[in-house]
Amino acid sequence: MDRIAPTTSDSVLAPGPDPSLLLVDDDKAFVQRLARAMEKRGFVTEIAESVEEAIGRVDAHPPAFAVVDMRLMDGNGLDVIERLRERRPEARAIVLTGYGNIATAVTAVKLGAIDYLAKPADADEIVLALTRDPQTKAIPPENPMSADRVRWEHIQRVYELCERNVSETARRLNMHRRTLQRILAKRAPR
Repeated sequence: MDRIAPTTSDSVLAPGPDPSLLLVDDDKAFVQRLARAMEKRGFVTEIAESVEEAIGRVDAHPPAFAVVDMRLMDGNGLDVIERLRERRPEARAIVLTGYGNIATAVTAVKLGAIDYLAKPADADEIVLALTRDPQTKAIPPENPMSADRVRWEHIQRVYELCERNVSETARRLNMHRRTLQRILAKRAPR
């Protein structure tokens, strides 16, 4: 499921003078595979499996780079992004998650993330996102979102703006509450 297999690629850049990288994910096997792959690419990695542990590591030694999962057992990875931005504003952090939607991507960028990748992402994609020139524009997708996906994204955005309050979201979308709950319980359409 998770594509973290290390590869050798000339297109992947070195991490720079400070290769410190914090990996935050509560999937132990995944984060350990990712750490090994990132170390092979020149990073010096630290692992945290919770928001609390990650914030402690950021407070003790703010890394130059971070890859943070959105949903962790003890909270939201965006709290880690926000703390990293406070402690080291020039740090380059990305959000890596299996629960991607536009609303959380926008929030992540507002809080200081430089990119937002959906799982599965391979190590080269992560390195490219971390080391890409900030002035470089993202490549447009080859397969744009379907109309169903755009609708789902809009619902997710309004839901996030309503602070995950189902009743308020349903009212604003002029939708029955139970219908909204069924939509929110399903996975995102492709």
